[in-house]
Parts: sequence; structure tokens; C-alpha cells
Amino acid sequence: QVQLVESGGGLVQAGGSLRLSCAASRMPYRSGAMGWFRQTPGKEREFVAAITWSGESTYYADSVRGRFTLSRDNFKNMIYLQMNSLQLEDTAVYYCAVGRYRSTLYSDYDYWGQGTQVTVSS
Repeated sequence: QVQLVESGGGLVQAGGSLRLSCAASRMPYRSGAMGWFRQTPGKEREFVAAITWSGESTYYADSVRGRFTLSRDNFKNMIYLQMNSLQLEDTAVYYCAVGRYRSTLYSDYDYWGQGTQVTVSS
């Protein structure tokens, strides 16, 4: 079993920044990927960003590219999502996930955290 724990969510004004962290108890795949998704009530879980565990490949949703930066620390089994220039539309519960390969589809990820709330106010 893999445990994922997110942290760093909170309330921030539009234009501000937050840094999310995700700690994995272990990486179940030698060359897997970790990603962030977000979800608002009544909507499907939306891809935000993903990184291969090797760090060679990082991918962002168009809506966050240029504002969000995803990084990883292999020694600590952690990934970080630096979110800058936050907008009202970024308000959501953010989930960390682990999968066998980098993908934008939530169905391709096998392990999920409990989520952390990000609220952007005007």
C-alpha cells in the first residue's frame, strides 16, 4: 500500500502564491510518475501537472502553465507544486496521485491522497 499525504493548502488572495507538498510512503514503481489533480463540486477531477519520477518529463495543464511549477525530491519521495499568480478559478481541492507513467487522465493513477483545499479570494 502507498500512502500519500498532501499539505500546504489554504486561503490566499488572488495574485498570491501557495506551495503544495505531497509525501509518498514509498514509490511502488521504478519509473512511475506523480501528479496533481484538482476538483470542484459537481465537476470531474481535472489534471493540473505531472512529473516522471526520473524528473525528465514534466507536463502542465494549459490553464496553469507558466504559473505553476512542479518539482520533486526523490530522496524524500516528495513532490511540490509552487502555485503563483493564483486566480479565483484555481479554487479547488487538490489531490496528489501516483501512477505507472505520466498521464493527464485520473484513471491512469493508482494511488491518491486525501486532498488539500485551496481557496483563492478576490
